[in-house]
Parts: sequence; C-alpha cells; structure tokens
Amino acid sequence: MSDYGGEDHDDAGFDYEPPEYEYIDNEPEDFVEPEQTEHGEGYTIVNGDGQPVQNGEENIVSGDPNAGASKGKVMLQQREKKVPNDQRTTTPYMTKYERARVLGTRALQISMNAPILVDLEGETDPLQIALKELAQKKIPLIVRRYLPDGWYEDWTCEELL
Repeated sequence: MSDYGGEDHDDAGFDYEPPEYEYIDNEPEDFVEPEQTEHGEGYTIVNGDGQPVQNGEENIVSGDPNAGASKGKVMLQQREKKVPNDQRTTTPYMTKYERARVLGTRALQISMNAPILVDLEGETDPLQIALKELAQKKIPLIVRRYLPDGWYEDWTCEELL
C-alpha cells in the first residue's frame, strides 16, 4: 500500500517521465568565421573586408583605437613613474585596508620563520607579534600607493602613522 492512495500510479494522473523539450535553434550565426592558415592549424584574424590582419610593424591588432598613436613616444619605465619622497601628495596615515594587508603579510612571514624584530614576551601568535611590530614601527615593509595617472608613491611603515 502506498501513501498516494493506490497501487496504480497511472490512474492517479501522475506522469513520471520527464517532459521532452523542443529546442528551436534561434542562435545568431557567426558572421566572422576563422580561416585556416597556410600551415593548416590555428586561425587567421580577418578585418571587416575579409583581409587577413597581420600583427607586426605595419598593422597593430588591439582593442584600443589609439594604440598606434603613441608609436614614436617612449614609454616610461616602472621605476621612472615613482613620485619623489619630497613631492608625495597622499595622506601620511595608514588606511585600515593597508593596515590589514601589512599585518596579514607580516603575520604570514612570521609564521614562515622570518626573523622577529621585537621582543616576544611569550607571544606565539604571528598576528599578535605583527601587531606588536606595527606598534613599535619595526615592520620592514613598504606600502606602494598607485595614483590615478599611473604614478606611484612608496611609504615605509615607519613613515605612516
């Protein structure tokens, strides 16, 4: 005897077979079809006229329409985009996000047996040791703050309040 009131499930109107869905192929067609290269493998990128695009001296394949505009200009190296210490404009206070990152990084270093720069006084927790190092301004890390124009400022943990 079952909980549904009868032994014959077909009489109760239950249909246990999953419904068959009819799929209609309404997907848009790909208008750009990759063409085979000379070697028979890979794809060739074609422009709107169907001509293959080369990535070299003559043509630039990029999503940026202004990418070719700065071809003759020299790109500044990463170290050349550093703001000198006497011209820094950001606040000399450590944000809560910088504090969390510095403490987490230093606690990870301490847990991986990095040298501890303060007196332990019985502490064994790496995070508590990192907090003590931060309070005594002994953390040997540098906070790099990127500016909207691509330049950056470096602050040591000793300089930040």
